[in-house]
Amino acid sequence: MRVTTIHGTRDIRLEDRPKPTIDAPTDAVIKVSASCICGSDLWPYRGENTITPGDTIGHEMIGIVEEVGNDVRSFRPGDFVIAPFCHSDNTCPHCRAGMTSACANGGFTTGGQGEYAKVTQAEGSLVKTDGVPDASLLPSLLTLSDVFPTGWHCAVAAGVKPGSTVVVVGDGAVGLCAVLAAAQMGAERVVAMSRHEDRQKIARQFGATHIVAERGKEGADRIKDLTDGVGADAVLECVGTHDSMLQAFGCARPGSTVGFVGAPHGVELPLRRMFTKNIGLAGGMAPVRTYLPELLELVTSGAVDPGLVFDARMPLEQVAEGYRAMDERRAIKVYLEV
Repeated sequence: MRVTTIHGTRDIRLEDRPKPTIDAPTDAVIKVSASCICGSDLWPYRGENTITPGDTIGHEMIGIVEEVGNDVRSFRPGDFVIAPFCHSDNTCPHCRAGMTSACANGGFTTGGQGEYAKVTQAEGSLVKTDGVPDASLLPSLLTLSDVFPTGWHCAVAAGVKPGSTVVVVGDGAVGLCAVLAAAQMGAERVVAMSRHEDRQKIARQFGATHIVAERGKEGADRIKDLTDGVGADAVLECVGTHDSMLQAFGCARPGSTVGFVGAPHGVELPLRRMFTKNIGLAGGMAPVRTYLPELLELVTSGAVDPGLVFDARMPLEQVAEGYRAMDERRAIKVYLEV
C-alpha cells in the first residue's frame, strides 16, 4: 500500500509499505476513504519534534472496515467508520470516567495518511455510520476523527455556558472548530482572534460574533474594551505556544478558566496571574470517542458543517504539497483523497 512517511525536516514522501495486519484480537484494519493533514503534524515537519526517519505519519481518517480481530464484535467488513485518533477500549476506569484519550490499553492511529490503517482497540474506538454516507458528508465526518472533537473539548474544559463571552486564541482548524463549539453551546459572544481574512470568514460562518486581529497587550485590551473592562468568561487556547498561552490568560477574567488543546511547545504558565486572579487551566488531549455520539448527530442532522475547515483538497499523491501549503499558511487544512 501507499502511505505517507517523514524522513526529516520538511521531508515528506509517499512510499510503498506492507499493508497493516491483524496482530491482536482487538485490532481492525480500515481501508481509508479520506484523510487529512493536522496542524500537529507540522510540529515534526518543522523539526520541532523528534523524527525517526521513515516513520509513517497521519492520524485522522475515516473509511471502510476491511478486517477485524476475534474480539471485535460490533463491526464487520463493509462498515463505514470514524476512527478517533486516540484508541480506547471504552471499559477501563479512565474510559468509564470519560477520559478515553488516557485509556489504560489505548493507542494511536499511525499512518493514517495512507491507503490502509490499523485501529488497535476497534471495539471501543470505532463509530459507524448508518450505511455508507454521501460523498458530500465526508469532510465533516473526517473532522470527527480529531479536529472537531478537539475544539469541542476545549470549550467543555473551559466551561463555556449559554450567554457567556468566549475568546478563541488560534485560527487554525482546531481554533475554528472551537468557535463552532462555543456557538453550539450557547455562548452569546464568541470572539475569534484572527488576522487572516479567509479564516475570519469561516469563523463568522461558525458563529463568531466578533473578530480581533490585535495580539499581545493590544489584543487583551481589545477584549477588555468589548467586555466593559471585565475580560472573557472562558478562553479557548488552540495553538500550544508560549505566546498563545500568555494571550489566553491576558484575555481571561478573574475566576474564569482557560481551556487548552494545542500541543504545548515551550510554554511557561503565568502562575502569578493564575494565582492572584483565580484563573484556572483545564484541557489536554481530547477524549474523542467520548464526544463522538453527540457530535456525529450534529453532523448527520445538518446542524453543523465543520468540514468547511478544509479549504484545500488534494489526491494522496500530492501529500508533500499539502504539507507545504499548510506550513506556508496557504491552506487552513488539507483534505486528502485516498
